[in-house]
Amino acid sequence: MTEFLIENWPLLIGLMAAGLAAGLAAGLFGIGGGAVIVPVLFFMLTAIGFEETAMHVAVATSLATIIVTSARSVMAHNKRGAVDWQVVKSWTPWIVLGAISGMVLAGYIPGRGLTILFGAMAFILAAQLFFGRPTWKLADDLPGGAGRAGLGGLIGALSALMGIGGGTFGVSLMTVCGRSIHQAVATAAGFGIAIGAPAAVAAVFTGWGREGLPPGSLGFVNLPAFALISVFTVTMAPVGASLAHKLNPALLRKMFGVLLALVGTKMLLDSFTA
Repeated sequence: MTEFLIENWPLLIGLMAAGLAAGLAAGLFGIGGGAVIVPVLFFMLTAIGFEETAMHVAVATSLATIIVTSARSVMAHNKRGAVDWQVVKSWTPWIVLGAISGMVLAGYIPGRGLTILFGAMAFILAAQLFFGRPTWKLADDLPGGAGRAGLGGLIGALSALMGIGGGTFGVSLMTVCGRSIHQAVATAAGFGIAIGAPAAVAAVFTGWGREGLPPGSLGFVNLPAFALISVFTVTMAPVGASLAHKLNPALLRKMFGVLLALVGTKMLLDSFTA
């Protein structure tokens, strides 16, 4: 393990940079950081020879880091009184069920299929970040009953398949259902824990015994990458949360949307030309 890390020191630097960017994004946008971590890990693992399992490991490891990032982010937002804990509690059971289902399904999808899925969804997320407006409104409040169960399960499943926090979809849902952008970001940060914890556990079991995994992997979760990224995301998440309450993030959202579109393009091109 030590020899592997020494020989691949650029990987360590890349993981540190990914952790810093992911933590900042998690606090600022409530997205859990996975939109940054997954492509970084995918490209790095592919470059050092783990093409067959790169996407599965990237998704699973990202989900594990989201547990730490989201917990730190939601605590920072809670200090400002922005988290609606009733929403977190009532939506969590359905999000958990969706996350487990999504990760179990991911274990049966080929790496290329997961890469195409992430690339395609990256374009959708990029469009929402670039063109979305906090003033858009479809309902006066979040749905309950079957609507809550269905949407919660869908958020959990899609997030687990992509290795991202529920904030990515949760912020959009909450804002179109009448919640302020600051409350949406703060509350949706709590969804990441409900997604990351059960999905990461499922990833350990679904990836157990698979061939071609990077050193230090527990199932599909790579422990060295998880530890290193988590340290930096925990450091930067409160900074992002602080900026979210001080700045108008419109320009940053658009810039991040452009970045996601470029990442999605690269991943799709790699998938179809491999």
